[in-house]
Amino acid sequence: MKKKLRTFLLGALLLAFTAAAIQYVPTVVSVSNSAGGRDLPIYCVDTPKPQISLTFDAAWGNEDTQKILNILKNHNIKATFFMTGGWVEKYPDDVLLIQAAGHDLGNHSETHKHMNKLSNEEKQEEIMMVHEKVKKLTGKDMTLFRAPYGEYDNDVIRTVVSCGYYPIQWSVDSLDWKDYGADSIVETVVNSKSLENGAIILCHNGAKYTAQALDELITSLEGKGFEFVPVSQLIYKDKYHMDVTGKQISDK
Repeated sequence: MKKKLRTFLLGALLLAFTAAAIQYVPTVVSVSNSAGGRDLPIYCVDTPKPQISLTFDAAWGNEDTQKILNILKNHNIKATFFMTGGWVEKYPDDVLLIQAAGHDLGNHSETHKHMNKLSNEEKQEEIMMVHEKVKKLTGKDMTLFRAPYGEYDNDVIRTVVSCGYYPIQWSVDSLDWKDYGADSIVETVVNSKSLENGAIILCHNGAKYTAQALDELITSLEGKGFEFVPVSQLIYKDKYHMDVTGKQISDK
């Protein structure tokens, strides 16, 4: 009798444990950053909507930040700012201004090192140190990461994803960092062969002529029928795959 009771109780406990395990299994999200044997960041997005994203890497000065924010406000558009930990620490008021204006806060690593030359532990530290700084300052968990210099390998992408981030590259480089002048920035972007629906445009808030070129650049792109959205609204968050060019494609 005791043996039968013990067997019954063990069976009941097993059923209860199994039911609990099934109940709390997380939803499986179908995503893949792999294509052609490589793990890739998101260069651009496959979308029928005439939407593009304007992004700014913030790693050095802040002299033009307010002017850039004013121009974005005048056009009523939202952008994405990828910030290093050093920049966040040096210009916390700017970070709060960017957040208050409704722009994306993005992670650009703690110290702007070559991520593909670091150990996996060091990669994670570069991501999470600035993450915690921004979380403490704003209360926000960032989810967008852009590797310094645009450098990455499979380990970089896998580490980024493991930290809860979407790795973001760009498909249109304004070349503003080359200091060729405001007209050159506008012409480079507007005439780019990669300027299409879902494009992600790279600019820098500390480049010499970016703020000077920004108003005309936005006006020209709006004249082509494009709508600006932050990267967080442009990309697919789940059920997607990448092609070999780094274009994100929905599986829905």
